[in-house]
Amino acid sequence: MLALVVTFIRTPPATAATTLTVAQAIASQSGTGTVTGYVVGEPTATDTVRTSSFTGDTALAMADSSTQTSTGSMLYVQITSSYRSAFGLLSNPSLLRTKITVTGTLTAYFSHAGLKSPTAMTSGGTSPTTSPTGGTTTSPTVSPTSSSSTDTYYANALGKSGASLKTALHTIISSGVTKLSYDGVWNALKVTDQDPSNSSNVILLYSGISRSKTLNGGDSGDWNREHVYAKSHGDFGTTAGPGTDLHHLRPEDVAVNSLRDNKDFDSGGSAATGAPGNYTDSDSWEPRDAVKGDVARMIFYMAVRYSGDDGFADLEVNDSVSNGSNPYIGKLSKLRTWSAQDPPDSFEKNRNQVIYSTYQHNRNPFIDHPEWVSSIFG
Repeated sequence: MLALVVTFIRTPPATAATTLTVAQAIASQSGTGTVTGYVVGEPTATDTVRTSSFTGDTALAMADSSTQTSTGSMLYVQITSSYRSAFGLLSNPSLLRTKITVTGTLTAYFSHAGLKSPTAMTSGGTSPTTSPTGGTTTSPTVSPTSSSSTDTYYANALGKSGASLKTALHTIISSGVTKLSYDGVWNALKVTDQDPSNSSNVILLYSGISRSKTLNGGDSGDWNREHVYAKSHGDFGTTAGPGTDLHHLRPEDVAVNSLRDNKDFDSGGSAATGAPGNYTDSDSWEPRDAVKGDVARMIFYMAVRYSGDDGFADLEVNDSVSNGSNPYIGKLSKLRTWSAQDPPDSFEKNRNQVIYSTYQHNRNPFIDHPEWVSSIFG
């Protein structure tokens, strides 16, 4: 018992500087470590991890990506009795795909790279500031603004609804904006869409893949700049303004971007090649569930931001999927549903804040106030 007390006293508290990625923890199976990663299942054997129908609360598997399926890239974590009610997957199946931070002994568990005898387990976590190669990297994570500061930003809109709210928000998000060049968008997306689990990568919008930041371009296997509000809808192209607005530009695989083309949004169609969970037909695109709300809120932002008073077309949302080059995009009824079904998550909120604080200095109001969707768009 005395040895245990001494060990506890001599172990420094976990800090951001000492936090490990799962990959680092797998490579450093000795001593005490603090690890941040995503819960990806319940390990039941050396090479077996359950992702549903959990059988117990005594172990979980962590990975640097929430969609990791290779057990070789997972860290098996022992859950002792103190933490089972809060972190056991049988009792808490909703923990799957969420981020946690664990401190404990880095040693084999289930004859697999692991962490045993945890001394701390918490939900959430930040991207480690130590890179897998030992160097340091800067995370794009920015502390979200407080409700009082966003209330200040939206002061002239609070208490309004319908057309009056839309007009007030248009003025707010169109004031003091810094416009990027289209070339400048490349570097911005490497920050706004950085993979929280791997600072060398970005997360692709539709496919959900984590891909190297350096693979930006136009070749097969590259990612490029997807205009969620298709640039042909209103013919704004890639000029500074709607064509370079980060609030609707996202990284996407070249082939998937081409497959989506300039289609409106709706449900149905055939499975989209290269983008599991997405569907498409001749006139519409359905994004995967995890970003349906993101897509809707980007579209609603564009319809409020660009109202025809700045030399560009008045962009709007309608209930059609046959808009062609007209300055409209649909399908409004579907986008409203998606926004309600998929509320803003931490990635989307962080992205909004980074764009505001570092790049354009304006916000997407529907991320800060999702309830304004129904007020403006019915």
